[in-house]
Amino acid sequence: MVIEFICRLRRDVVYLHIEVLDTTLRDGSQGSNVSFTPNDKIRIAIALDDLGVDYIEGGWPGSNPKDRSFFQEIKEYKLSHSSIAAFGSTKHKGSKTEDDPSIKSIIDSGAETAVIFGKAWELHVKDVLKVTNDENLDLIYDSVNYLKSSGIEVIFDAEHFYKGYASNSEYAMLVLKTAADAGSRTLVLCDTTGSTAPNEVHSVTKKVVENADAKVGVHMHNDIGCAVANTMMGVVAGARHIQGTVNGIGERSGNADIITAIPALAFSLGHDTVKQENLKKLKSLSSLLYSIMNVEPNPGQPFVGDNAFAHKGGIHVDAMRKNAAAYEHIDPQLVGNMRKIIISDMSGASNLLNYAEALGLMIDKSDARLKQALNVIKSLEKEGYSFDAAEASAMLIMLKEMGVYRPYIRLGSWKTESAGTRSMAMIKAGEITETAEGPGPVNAMDVAIRKAFTKIYPEISKVVLIDYRVVLPGHVKNTQSTVRVVMEFSDGREKWRSTGVSKNVINASLDSLLDGFNYYLWKNKVEDRKY
Repeated sequence: MVIEFICRLRRDVVYLHIEVLDTTLRDGSQGSNVSFTPNDKIRIAIALDDLGVDYIEGGWPGSNPKDRSFFQEIKEYKLSHSSIAAFGSTKHKGSKTEDDPSIKSIIDSGAETAVIFGKAWELHVKDVLKVTNDENLDLIYDSVNYLKSSGIEVIFDAEHFYKGYASNSEYAMLVLKTAADAGSRTLVLCDTTGSTAPNEVHSVTKKVVENADAKVGVHMHNDIGCAVANTMMGVVAGARHIQGTVNGIGERSGNADIITAIPALAFSLGHDTVKQENLKKLKSLSSLLYSIMNVEPNPGQPFVGDNAFAHKGGIHVDAMRKNAAAYEHIDPQLVGNMRKIIISDMSGASNLLNYAEALGLMIDKSDARLKQALNVIKSLEKEGYSFDAAEASAMLIMLKEMGVYRPYIRLGSWKTESAGTRSMAMIKAGEITETAEGPGPVNAMDVAIRKAFTKIYPEISKVVLIDYRVVLPGHVKNTQSTVRVVMEFSDGREKWRSTGVSKNVINASLDSLLDGFNYYLWKNKVEDRKY
C-alpha cells in the first residue's frame, strides 16, 4: 500500500531542492566504536563539501575539546558549498541566555549555523528536564532568539517530535511555533528513538507542513530499519530538509544513511539534493568513511555496495545482456559504482560470455567449451572453491577450457622453511632458481616470485597484493581442514581477485598468487617470454 501510495502521489509532487544536513561528525560519532581524530573530521568535511551537502554539522563544541578544535581548524579550509553548523541544546533552566555554556560555545565556535535541539515530548519535559511545559517553551524561545539576534542561522531540532505528537499533538505543534516565532528558519522533526512507522511519519509530517510557518525537515534513526524510508516519506509529505550520516552510522542502529537517501530521492522521487554529476562521488565518500573507521564496507549497501549491481543467476545475466534495465534500477556508474557478473555453481553461459568479451574473446553462447568451463567451475565449488569473489581464477579456467591459455609464470618446484619469526622460500622455474626471506612463508614466496619474474615480466612490478584471506569452507573445521585462500590485487587502476584451495595453506596461497599474476599478464596481452 505504501509503495502504491508513493507512486500515485508522485504525479502531484512539485519537485524542489531538498536541503541536506550531514551529521556524521556529530550524531554519527556517537555510534559504538566510532572515534574520529581531528584530521579525520577535516577529511570527512572536505569530502562532504565536495559532494555538495548544504550543511555539515561539525560537532557539539560545548561537549568536548576535540569538537571545539574542529571549528577552529575548518576555518583554514575554503569550502565551496557547505555551511558549517554547530550543535547544542537549549539553555539550561535558571541561566541567563548570554551566559549559558551551550549557547556560548556555539557563538564562540564561529559557525555560520546553529542546530539547537529542544524537547517536543512532554515525558522529556517533565521527567528529564523537570520543568513545566511553559518553562520549556521559554527555554526554546530564548535560545533560538538569542542566536538569531547574534547573526547566526538557526535550525531547530524538535527532539522526540513524533512521540511528542502522538502524546500531545497540540503541545508538540506549540513547540514548533515557538521556535519559528523566535527566528528558526527550519523546523526539524526528529524520530529520536527510530520507532515511528513510515505511514505515521507521512501523516504527521504532512500536518506539520500544512501548518508550519517555516521550512520543515526530518531527522530519522534506524531502530526499526526504516530511517531511509521515513526520510523519503517525510519528503513526500512536504519536508524540504533532511538529516543523516554517511553509511548510516550513529547511536544504536544508526541514522538515515545519506549515501542511500540522496540517490533514492533523486532516482525514485525525482528530488534534487546535490548536483547530478556529484552523485558519482557517493561510492568514494562511502569508502572513505569505512577506511577511516577501519571497517569492512557493507557489500550489500544500496547503490554503492560491491554487490549492489552484482548478478549471479544465469537467467538474470542472460536478461542483462539483452537489456540492463531488466535487473538494474539505475546505471551503476551514476553513483560511482560498477556492474559485477559473478561466476559460481549457479551461473549460466551468459555469465562466462561477459567475462570472455571483457578479455576480447568473441564466443558463441552454444560453444561446447563454454559449457565445459561451467562444468569445471561447478565441480570445483563442490571441493571448496568459491568464485563469487575470485573472478580472475574463474576467467583462467574458461581460457584453459577454450584452449587459448598458457601460464606466463609457472613453477617447477618450491619449498618453504620457517624458524621463529622469519621464513625462507625457494622456487625453481626452468633455469631460474630464486630465494627470498620474509616474516611469513606466503610473503617469502611472493617476494621470491617477484625477484625471479620481474626480470622477465617487468609489468608485474605494478601489481600490489592489497588483501589476503583464509577461509575454512567445510563443516568440520580443524587443523586438517581444507582451506580456501582469496587474494585481492591492484595495479593502481583496477582490482581483481583470485583463489586457491588445498589442505596446505601455503599451496592454496601459491595457487592464488600465481593466478593473480597470470591473469594480469593475460588481460594486458603481455608477450609470452621464454625462461
